[in-house]
Amino acid sequence: MVEIDLDSIRISLHVLAVSVWVGGQIVMAGLIPLLRGLGAETPKLAARRFAMVAWPAFALAVITGIWNLLEVSLGDLEASYHMTLGLKLVAVVVSGAAAAWHSLTSSLPVRAATAAVALLSALFALFTGVLLVG
Repeated sequence: MVEIDLDSIRISLHVLAVSVWVGGQIVMAGLIPLLRGLGAETPKLAARRFAMVAWPAFALAVITGIWNLLEVSLGDLEASYHMTLGLKLVAVVVSGAAAAWHSLTSSLPVRAATAAVALLSALFALFTGVLLVG
């Protein structure tokens, strides 16, 4: 029988949180054109609802990511691991900052740019995370 331990719970929570953060942005990007056709306020309402799920997921991803790092003996790992980890951490910060900026601005061009940066950096963080465990 497979044993359920704290490691499997930690990693599952991290993957779930990242899935919500990244996947939710992809879903929202696909829905926005449809939502605009339903009224000017509809995309804003949907974005507010998404934020109620996305930001707690982002926080959970950060918390479990820190927890994951505490479980790794960084001193035993190669420089390439450290470089990849650094890139991942920068991407996480950029994704969160861009998403926050996106939610705080009323400028449509800035909203479009920050949404793109938030998603692309989240995808890069996901990719580099996979590299770290591969």
